[in-house]
Amino acid sequence: MVGISASTAAYYNSLAGSGGGPDWIAGAVSAVKAASNPAGILGALAHSGNPGTLSSFLSSSKSFSNNFATIAQTNVTNHGSYYAQLAAANQKKAADARVTKAIEALQAVRQQVKPHNTLPSFMYLGNGTSLDTDNGILTKADGTQIDITTGAEIVDPANLIQLGNGSYLNTLTNILTLSDGTKIDNVTGLKVDTSA
Repeated sequence: MVGISASTAAYYNSLAGSGGGPDWIAGAVSAVKAASNPAGILGALAHSGNPGTLSSFLSSSKSFSNNFATIAQTNVTNHGSYYAQLAAANQKKAADARVTKAIEALQAVRQQVKPHNTLPSFMYLGNGTSLDTDNGILTKADGTQIDITTGAEIVDPANLIQLGNGSYLNTLTNILTLSDGTKIDNVTGLKVDTSA
């Protein structure tokens, strides 16, 4: 058995310390093997000077033609894929431009025709009643205000006094509304006729 002397170990350690590392031997062996067996075009050129048989020539020619066919087919496939991606991107860009143009045209049409109130802001009717067309409020001569959309009476909550039994008093009109809907004039004590 051969032992490693201290000087040899020191030599290997100095290689490891200089950046060679412990794997420098494996790298060197792998490089020697790769140099002895070149592949691709260099491999073909390296073996071109060796005398061989016709069958080895045909076999290597077949291998070369298959490799070149694979390269050509891959090239065609890659180019086809690339141009298909370009066409899809161009179609998407054109479609986005058409959508943007259609939206802009629609917005331009909407801005041309703006709805507006053709009625005057206030209309004064015969018996002292007025109509606020901007807010949709009909004000009767007695001060009662009605929402013209819903037909409900508009009452300012600041003018109401709520009573315990569900009744309330409108201090603006002095009308007491009972919980059953009956309206009584608080000044005269008479029932207010709401049918008119």
